[in-house]
Amino acid sequence: MTERTQTDTPGPPDPAPPVVHRPAGLTTAEVAERVARGEVNDVPVRGSRSTADIVRGNVFTRFNAIIGVLWLIMLIVAPIQDSLFGFVIIANTGIGIIQELRAKKTLDGLAVIGEAKPTVRRDGVAAEISTSEIVLGDLIELGPGDKAVVDGVVAEADSLEIDESLLTGEADPVLKRPGDAVMSGSFVVAGGGAFTATKVGREAYAAQLAEEASRFTLVHSELRTGISTILKYVTWMMLPTALGLIISQLVVKSHGFQEAVARTVGGIVPMIPEGLVLLTSVAFAIGVIRLGRKQCLVQELPAIEGLARVDVVCLDKTGTLTEGGMDVTELRTLNGADEAYVRKVLGALGESDPRPNASLQAVIDAYPDAEDWRCTESLPFSSARKYSGAAFSEGDGEDSTWLLGAPDVLLPAGDPALGEIDRLNEQGLRVLLLARAAADLDSPDVAAGARATALVVLEQRLRPDAGDTLAYFADQNVTAKVISGDNAVSVAAVAGKLGLPGAANTVDARALPTDRDEMAEALDANAVFGRVTPQQKRDMVAALQSRGHTVAMTGDGVNDVLALKDADIGVSMGSGSEATRAVAQIVLLDNSFATLPSVVAEGRRVIGNITRVATLFLTKTVYSMLLAILVVVSQVEYPFLPRHLTLLSTLTIGVPAFFLALAPNKERARPHFVRRVMRYAIPAGVIAGAATFASYLLARHHYTGPGALDAETSAATLTLFLVSMWVLAIIARPYTWWRIALVAAMGGAFLLVLVVPALQSFFALKLVGVTMPWTAVAIAVGASALLEFVWRWVGRRFPA
Repeated sequence: MTERTQTDTPGPPDPAPPVVHRPAGLTTAEVAERVARGEVNDVPVRGSRSTADIVRGNVFTRFNAIIGVLWLIMLIVAPIQDSLFGFVIIANTGIGIIQELRAKKTLDGLAVIGEAKPTVRRDGVAAEISTSEIVLGDLIELGPGDKAVVDGVVAEADSLEIDESLLTGEADPVLKRPGDAVMSGSFVVAGGGAFTATKVGREAYAAQLAEEASRFTLVHSELRTGISTILKYVTWMMLPTALGLIISQLVVKSHGFQEAVARTVGGIVPMIPEGLVLLTSVAFAIGVIRLGRKQCLVQELPAIEGLARVDVVCLDKTGTLTEGGMDVTELRTLNGADEAYVRKVLGALGESDPRPNASLQAVIDAYPDAEDWRCTESLPFSSARKYSGAAFSEGDGEDSTWLLGAPDVLLPAGDPALGEIDRLNEQGLRVLLLARAAADLDSPDVAAGARATALVVLEQRLRPDAGDTLAYFADQNVTAKVISGDNAVSVAAVAGKLGLPGAANTVDARALPTDRDEMAEALDANAVFGRVTPQQKRDMVAALQSRGHTVAMTGDGVNDVLALKDADIGVSMGSGSEATRAVAQIVLLDNSFATLPSVVAEGRRVIGNITRVATLFLTKTVYSMLLAILVVVSQVEYPFLPRHLTLLSTLTIGVPAFFLALAPNKERARPHFVRRVMRYAIPAGVIAGAATFASYLLARHHYTGPGALDAETSAATLTLFLVSMWVLAIIARPYTWWRIALVAAMGGAFLLVLVVPALQSFFALKLVGVTMPWTAVAIAVGASALLEFVWRWVGRRFPA
């Protein structure tokens, strides 16, 4: 290939390029035939549970079965007020179903908006269609970032490079030629082409492995796992305790069989933390609805919980901190190049790529195509290479090969032009180098010996909300790391403009150590990383995780896919590539980086509040079991009827928990859910149960004659209510006006029951005399003081 000089004489004109016949794809009639034969891509899209599954999941639970049987017994043998707990369960189940259905509607609606629509060629016309409408034999077009949604064979290839790492584990992209196989779940990293679908629906490779690329990254929910563990142990402890209670109450009954049965049921029902599962489902569902209103698609529900645990968020600069578009602000020629000629080269380069990225699109917008130049070969941009290229037959018959990309990759170290480039990068500008290649485009070392011809200076558009978002993360003790494939100095300048803490600590990723521990140290010490390859992004996520960090990764390009997949939480922009949306757990459909604080806040609200209210529910379970055991050992009648514990549960747990579960909560979630809940629930339940039983025994010695049992029950109920209210008062901290009002309202409601004769009669609660009621209050005050001491001691002795 010769250099272009003024003395070169034009050669004979190039022969006309051969006519390329593009396959037209299936005809409308052929598509109809395949649909009739059922040869369609009928794999269900990942999404929410079906309506039947939601109803079944809320109705047919282990505890609903137990409570349902007990409710039927109570409807037969006792007054309706002792069956109130059954109506509460029906209401709870209904609320759970309604909220999940609302969440399903939100999710399904957003899933349709965010669904990838592959481009399919039929009757010679390319059009976007739903994934489920693809049929066997369809011709599907591919471009950078597109994901293969079915298996097939390459029909057309224009430097088509496909990444199959999500399927095979091989990190290097594979160059595909016509006739090569394409597996569903793989994605295009460079070039373009088309493939013919050979396997659709459940026969496709990814469908057989269950959930395409996302199957590897199903989010672990410590919250749900912890609650399941707690419920399993509660069940095993409840069975022998309940059996002992049944036997003891039938043996010691002195007020008739029916009341003995009622008191037995009254002892069993509160052991079941039935509302805990409901509130968890409701909190998740409302979280989905709230995020849905902000155009945020949660593809896996536990991702809401995972966000609450995030302490490091890795941000890709392009498309996250900056908007997708760019503008050419300056063209600087080098080595005496003619500017008019350089403009022609840039115009021809822009025309050579049918699927330009944001940088090349800015070049296309600035420089029109030189119509007399013909592209003979092209090299699409790749994140791993960091440059693109094309070979041309110029209008005067000359041949030339050009590269356009990262200056510090194309130029040797120490080149004089790099100093000028650094000064531009320090201003936050992006710089591309146009270089004339000395080797053929298909040479493995095409960049070697390239001659610098011009610098193309691009200005990036900062997202107006990015600075506030970074400030939010800093305020919430979430460390932000900017990880970009761009020049490190340029990335640092952008981060500095947005006020990122530590933006001055910039590292060129090419100098990063490969050892995971050493890389983790560098990541902890610095905030901005440039020239990061896709594989390095993945390694950096792993290094941060090895230090115990919970990592969220945001991105929108194919170079982010591997890191998004391996991060604890992957967040993709809605305008991002199909591959990134497929592996992300959360998709920001409105492409707004400013939505991320809302997403993180929602996660913290859900898990922080569920941890709070779980303590309330499990305190009740502990004191109920302790009371049952003490009753069995003492061979006395169980102190409560179901109506008493329904009243107490409603006022000290049910109603307050509902409000507390939906309240704002900015505290970052911590691990060890079960341990954190039980370290408070066990001592609180033991103190409440012991104080209540002490009050009951004193009342048994104090009252005699007809009505004594009702008086004893009333005294015990008063003690248990007051201690439970103190547990609620502790859980409600830190106080706000509405939390104080909530606790006060619950206390006022119980007082109302004690003073209104109709309510006294309905709930069988009447304080008799003065001595025993005040004794019950004194016991409750002493127990509450002990509870306060133990609560603080546990917090110091057993920190989470």
